[in-house]
Amino acid sequence: MAALSEHDDADVSADEVAVVLLDSAGIVRGWSHAAAELLGRSAEQVCGRPMAGLLVDPAPTSSVDARGDAPFVPTGQTVFRHASGLPVEATVDEVRLDGSSKIVLLAAPTRDEAGQEDEADREDEGGQEQGSSLLTALLAQSLLGVVLCDTELRVLLTNVTAEVHGWPLLRPGHRVEDVIAAEDAQEVGDQLRRVLETGAPLLAREQRMRAPDGSGRERYVSVSAFRLADGQDRPAGIAAFLTDSTEQRRARRRTKVGHEASARIGDSLDVTRTAQDIADVLVPGLGDMATVEMAEAVLEGEEPSKVILPGHWLRLRRVAVASATGPWPAELVPVGGLIPRFPDVPQVRRAAIHGDTVYNTTRQEMVDLLGDPELIRATMPEQGHSAVVSPLYARGLLLGFVTVWRTEQPEAFEQEDADLVFDISSRAALSVDNARQYTREHRAAVALQQRLLPRATTRTAAAESAGCYVPAGGGADISGDWFDAIPLPSLRVAFVVGDVFGHGLHAAAMMGRLRTAIRTLADLELEPGELLIHLDDLVQQLAEEVDPQDRDTVGATCLYAVYDPLSGSCALASAGHPAPAVIEPDGTARPVEVSPGPPLGVGGMPFEVTTFSLEPGSTLALYTDGLVERGARDVDQGTRELLDTLSSLCRGTGTLEDMGGAVMAGAAEPPPRDDMALLLARPRLLPATDIADWRFPDDPAAVADARSVVARRLADWGLDHLAFSTELIVSELVTNAMRYAGGTVGLRLFHDGTTLVCEVRDSSNTQPRLRRARAADEGGRGLFLVAQLTRRWGSRYHHSGKTIWAEQPIGGAPAVDDGPAAVWTDAAS
Repeated sequence: MAALSEHDDADVSADEVAVVLLDSAGIVRGWSHAAAELLGRSAEQVCGRPMAGLLVDPAPTSSVDARGDAPFVPTGQTVFRHASGLPVEATVDEVRLDGSSKIVLLAAPTRDEAGQEDEADREDEGGQEQGSSLLTALLAQSLLGVVLCDTELRVLLTNVTAEVHGWPLLRPGHRVEDVIAAEDAQEVGDQLRRVLETGAPLLAREQRMRAPDGSGRERYVSVSAFRLADGQDRPAGIAAFLTDSTEQRRARRRTKVGHEASARIGDSLDVTRTAQDIADVLVPGLGDMATVEMAEAVLEGEEPSKVILPGHWLRLRRVAVASATGPWPAELVPVGGLIPRFPDVPQVRRAAIHGDTVYNTTRQEMVDLLGDPELIRATMPEQGHSAVVSPLYARGLLLGFVTVWRTEQPEAFEQEDADLVFDISSRAALSVDNARQYTREHRAAVALQQRLLPRATTRTAAAESAGCYVPAGGGADISGDWFDAIPLPSLRVAFVVGDVFGHGLHAAAMMGRLRTAIRTLADLELEPGELLIHLDDLVQQLAEEVDPQDRDTVGATCLYAVYDPLSGSCALASAGHPAPAVIEPDGTARPVEVSPGPPLGVGGMPFEVTTFSLEPGSTLALYTDGLVERGARDVDQGTRELLDTLSSLCRGTGTLEDMGGAVMAGAAEPPPRDDMALLLARPRLLPATDIADWRFPDDPAAVADARSVVARRLADWGLDHLAFSTELIVSELVTNAMRYAGGTVGLRLFHDGTTLVCEVRDSSNTQPRLRRARAADEGGRGLFLVAQLTRRWGSRYHHSGKTIWAEQPIGGAPAVDDGPAAVWTDAAS
C-alpha cells in the first residue's frame, strides 16, 4: 500500500478506487465497476486478457518481468489507455494474497497539481485509503474466518489456519468433506450449492462440524456465504465467513437447562416425582445419563442423620434415572435398588459432609479411588468418561446425591457445567426437603383419617354396606368427608355420611370428633332429627373454641338414616346434605325426597324426619357433594350421571365393593378438587316367621301368660336352651311395665340366628335405671337380674311411651354372677 500512501493529498473517494484481480500469468480475472468507469471498458471486454494490453507504455515483455519468474505488475504512477484512446494516469498499488499466486491491484486516478479537484474529491481519496485498508484487514484478522471457494466448492483462499482457529484446519485445494464428517459436509455442501444456484446469501447459520476421524470432536460455527460472479455475471465461486460459536452454544445450552430446571423442579410435593424431574432436566440437556439417589429416611418422610460418623454411611436408594442413549443398562443399579456402600475415603466424605461438587471424574479415576471393580460396575456406566457428582443439601441435611455422566458426548464437563449442576442441586434440594416434610405430614394426616374412618364393609342382620373414600387431588389432600354404618339395638342399623367444612388436618380431626359424637348419640337411640339437633349444638360449642375470625369455617353437613329390618322402613334427616338415592331391585334409580335442614353449626332450626320403605334387594346410596360437583357440571347434572351409573351397576352381578370402586374410579379422573365419600347399603328384611308379637292387658295374671307364650315360641324356633333365661327377663320387664307404667303392654320377640331380642313397650316416658339395693330391701333386684342374663339392654323413646329391649346371644346365655343389687325405679321413685 506504499504507492497509495505516497499520494495522501489526492482526494479520491473509495468508490473511485479501481480493483483488478490478476492471476499468476498477468491475465485479468476480476474487474470492478470503478475500473470500468476509470478506463471506459466493461468487465466483458477486459477479463481474460493480459494486463499489459491496457497500458500506454507496456514493458518490453508483457507477460513476465525481467527476471522471467513473475508477471509484469505495474505499480506507482502508471498510464492506462482509455477506451477512447486517451491516456489515464493512476496510482497503482499491489496486494499479495497469502498462500495464493493471485494479485490484487488497487488503482486510484491521479489529479493534477493545479488544484482542479474540489474538496469533495479530496474526501474521496480518504475513502479509497479506507477501502484498501479494509480489504487488507479482512484478510489479515483472526476473529473472522474467510474462505474463498470455486464453483466445485474447493478452497481457493482462506485465512483459517490451525494456529489461529484451532480446528478444523483448512488449506487451498481442500473440499468440505476433507475436514469434517461426511454427514456434516453433506449438509454444508447443500447450503453452499443453494447459494451458488440462487444467489440468495446464507446469513449466520449455525452449523455443527464434527471431525472426520470418528473421534467425536465437534465444533459449532456460524456461517455466512455470498456468491461471487465473473464479468458476465456468471457464478464464479463462494465467499464464506465463519465465526466459532461453540462456547456461545454451550452457554445457551446451560442457560436453557437452568431455565427448564427453574420452571420444572419444585412443582410436585412428591419426593420421587421431584427426583425424576431433576434427572429429566439434566438429560439430554447437559449429559447422557443421570441418576438421583436419596437416603431411605427421606423417602419415608423422616430426617436423615445430621452427623455422618466414620465407618457409617447413609443407606441410599436410587429413585430416578434418565438415559439419552436407550434403556437403562441392566448391570447398573435400577430404580428402587439399594446403592452399595461406598468405602470411607476422604474425597467421598468431603463431598458428603461439606457439600462439595466433584466434576470431570472419569470412570478409571473412580476405580483407582474406590478400588472395588464390582462397585464401579454397578454404579457407573461403562462408557462414562466424565461425570459431575453433586450432593443434595438442604437445611444442614444430606438428602442424597445427583450424578450426571457423559458417555456419547465427547467433551468433558467444564467448570461452568459443574457450577450449573450444583446450582440446580441446591435449589432442588429445598424442593426435595419440602416434599419430604409434606410426605411426613401427609402420611400422619392420612393415617389419622384412616383410623377415624370405619371399616369399609359391614354385614349385619339388617343390611350389608360398603363405603368408599377418595381424597382430593388424587391423594394429595385430605378432608373431613366420612361415612359410617352403626349397628343399633334390636337388629337395626344407622347409616351416616357427612362432610366437614375445609380441608387438611384440622378437617380430619373435626370429622373424628363428629363421628365419635354420632356414635355416642346413636347409642341413646334418638330419632334422626333429634340426633342432628344434639350434633348441631356440639358444632356450635366447637365453633366457640376457635378464634372469632375462624368461626364461620367451623361446620359440616350430615345425613343420618336408621333402617329397621323388621318393618323395612328407613327414617332419615339431613343437615344441609345431598339427598340419598334408592336403586330398586329392577335397577330403577330415584333420589329420595328430603327436606334438608341447615348445615350443622347454624343452630335454631329443626331437622325434619323423612320415612320411606326399602324393598328387599334394593340399594341405598349416600354420598357427599364432591361426587356430584365435579368440573363444569352443575349439581343436577352430576346427580343424574351418578344415578345412571348406579342404575347400570346394580343391574349387574357385582358386589357392593365392586360397585363403589367402579363409581369412584370413574369420578377420580381427572383428580377431584374435593373429597368424595360414598356409602352403599343393601337392606335385608327379617322373615315374618322369626318375629313374634303379643299384647297383654294391665293385669298381673298376664305375666304368666307372657312366660307361657314365649316358652312355646322358643320351642318352635329350636331355642329351648334360652327358655329359662328368657322367661325370667320377660317376667321382670312385663311386671315392671305393668307396675310403673300401667295400661296395655306390648311384647315382641325376634331373632336373626345369632341374637335373640326381647322388647317390652309401655306408655310411660320414665327412665329405668340401675341402683344399688340395700341388704334390708325386699325387692328392687329385677333389673340387675336382667342385666346379668343379657348381653346388653336399654330403652328407646317414642312420641308416646318407650321400649325396653334386651339381647341374648343364641350361642348360650351368660351365667348369673353374684354382684351388687339393683332396683327398677321410675322418675318418681
